[in-house]
Amino acid sequence: MNVLSSEDNIIFQKIAVRLILILFVTVIFLGDSLCFWGTSSSSVVHSQSFYGSDLQISSDKNYRASVKEVQLKLWQISLARRYGSTLKKNVKDGVVHIRMTKYFNNRPLRINVIEFNPYLNPDIKIVPLMAGDKLAKKASVVNMSQKNNAVAAVNGSFFKPQTGVPLGIMMIDKKLLTGPIYDRVALGITDNGFKMDRVSLNASLSYLGNTLKVNNINQPRTLCTDVLIYTADWGKVSPKTAKYGIQIAVQDGKIIEMSENPLNVPQKNGYVISAPRSKIDEFLSVEKERKILKRKENKEILLDVKTNPDWEDVNHIISGGPFLVKDGNVFVDYVEEKFKPITGKNPRTAVGYTKEGYFIMVTIDGREQNSVGAGLFELAKIMKSFDCVYAMNLDGGGSSTMQINGRIVNSPSVRGGINVSNSLALVQTDKLSLAE
Repeated sequence: MNVLSSEDNIIFQKIAVRLILILFVTVIFLGDSLCFWGTSSSSVVHSQSFYGSDLQISSDKNYRASVKEVQLKLWQISLARRYGSTLKKNVKDGVVHIRMTKYFNNRPLRINVIEFNPYLNPDIKIVPLMAGDKLAKKASVVNMSQKNNAVAAVNGSFFKPQTGVPLGIMMIDKKLLTGPIYDRVALGITDNGFKMDRVSLNASLSYLGNTLKVNNINQPRTLCTDVLIYTADWGKVSPKTAKYGIQIAVQDGKIIEMSENPLNVPQKNGYVISAPRSKIDEFLSVEKERKILKRKENKEILLDVKTNPDWEDVNHIISGGPFLVKDGNVFVDYVEEKFKPITGKNPRTAVGYTKEGYFIMVTIDGREQNSVGAGLFELAKIMKSFDCVYAMNLDGGGSSTMQINGRIVNSPSVRGGINVSNSLALVQTDKLSLAE
């Protein structure tokens, strides 16, 4: 039997790695027609290393270093294809900042880009950050980043200006904080990749064999017929009851209080149901409001919450909208997502990801002579030019802010950026603290 020596084995591995590099460079320059991973037909891009799965020699430190070197070179080639000779400033291993100016109809757009390669720095994770421990709070992007030691961040989802409550779905560490609005598009972040799709709520209450559909969670009421759930994340007191409505406080599955007025929200293992009285009467069936509070044999009210699509493997979700790029094509569904009022030229924030699993965050300055702002279709074309296979718009206007290492790098229309509800950040896992 011919057994290679350790030195010969390392030489062989280095040769193999170089051959792989040559193959990848050839594929990249020849284009997608020869690309063996194919054109993405799904909204899922996994950040799983091709080398780590197909060349199982990861125990060798020299080999791992060679693989990382190959990944870095491939990324550098990819960056050059996307951004040309534009200066690329290294922020951290796997994180670069690009500043450029593009012209649409001879009008300038000043663009800032953060690109993150998760292969090169697995210790950095993409997470939404909240302004405070309750939904009705606002803070600057820099403030949120400093509290969580974020390497870089942009402003996040739309929110109710008066309170700061996110308008749309928000989930952090698998805890659903708010439900979706108008089934708008959202970004899902898994352990090894990303998903992007329009998301709806699939939630219900069950009691004594009866089922009641839940329309939303921790969102402002839009219809008096909706059944809403308010948890401790909302705050200490539920909102005003709708006309002909009633509220029920539930803790540990038991009804503890009912009233036509706002109720104290149980801060542990509980929530408040706010719904039309007619729906509650039917849901509780033959039970009477006063009698049910006295019955010791009450059965539990169960709350079941899922999303559609069912993103069981998703850790974090942040809402945006509308879509900008879908399946690698410009796709702006602002009518379907009810975004018609924001179609003009404005400062913009967007996020997306490439088929290789690189994550891209973008801000475009606006409302000034040197950068007039972008329309949604212009923004979509820019995200596609950056090779995003999926991309979506985030809150824009005065909210559009990008920070790197505690310093704002774009030019918000309000100096320093306005206070916002949440942000999307690159955070080192050993320094992550999502709570105030």
